[in-house]
Amino acid sequence: MMRGRKNIVLGMGLLFLGAAAGATTLRRMSLDELTEASAAVVRARCVSNESRWADGRIWTFTEFEVVESLKGSVPARVQVRLVGGRVGSLHSIVEGAPRFAAGEEAYLFLAPTAMGDWTVTGWTLGTFRLQRDKPAGRETVTQDAGGVTLFDPATRQFQAGAVRRMELHEFRRQVAEALQRNMGKKK
Repeated sequence: MMRGRKNIVLGMGLLFLGAAAGATTLRRMSLDELTEASAAVVRARCVSNESRWADGRIWTFTEFEVVESLKGSVPARVQVRLVGGRVGSLHSIVEGAPRFAAGEEAYLFLAPTAMGDWTVTGWTLGTFRLQRDKPAGRETVTQDAGGVTLFDPATRQFQAGAVRRMELHEFRRQVAEALQRNMGKKK
């Protein structure tokens, strides 16, 4: 009887430890910080994605066609690697790791990986989905981090907040200004 209780307590402890170890915390990053931390900033269209095992984890590899480059030199097609995905009956969900569907467009802040492909800087922080309002003839961007609670190191608080439905021309202007400020820092 006592041994059974010890196993239950041990099992519960491992369950809670596993949940804590698997938590994702994203630090709030401004457009300036995202721009500085990224080797490339592109407008890209998702072509396809595939999940598979690599290095003992499930990864999703998404192929993008680059529509526009705001920073960096990238090929016409880039492969983005993000942890999580579905392989067979196993589904690995990592909060904060964006997922993409074929045909959708987004602005991505990209960093190269050691494997020769790319990852999204700050995951949902560096993903800005494009929406088109055809009747009004306007395009807006919304940052994926809108549904994620972020840690702000300046205030040492967790808070929600992200770019939502920002006019495309305003987003591009702010990124261009961030690039200029970052260039000024390097001089």
